[in-house]
Amino acid sequence: MALSGQIKRTVGPVALTTTLTTNVYNNASALIYDVIKHLHVVNKTVSAATFSLWIGATAGNVAGTEWFNGQSVPANSVYDFYCNMKLVSTDFLVGGSNTTLALTLTLEGEQVVV
Repeated sequence: MALSGQIKRTVGPVALTTTLTTNVYNNASALIYDVIKHLHVVNKTVSAATFSLWIGATAGNVAGTEWFNGQSVPANSVYDFYCNMKLVSTDFLVGGSNTTLALTLTLEGEQVVV
């Protein structure tokens, strides 16, 4: 049972690179979990760019762990996704973009102490 929850910016803003095995997020404490409520990606360039994210092992982007795969963000635009994705201490959010530093990722959610 959750003892307390706190709304917080979980990740970012962080510029994504073309290294698709970059650890974007991990909460190392087994006493805390995060519920991602909002994913916000900004494309600051004049060309469309894509991002991919996986939930799994550190630096892992294996089949079956995709959260986003080649999601396009139009030029000079944003992509917003709303959800309730629980991430525990063994979950790593891993990913990147097809264009280095074109996209900036921010995650917002609730952090819960158990």
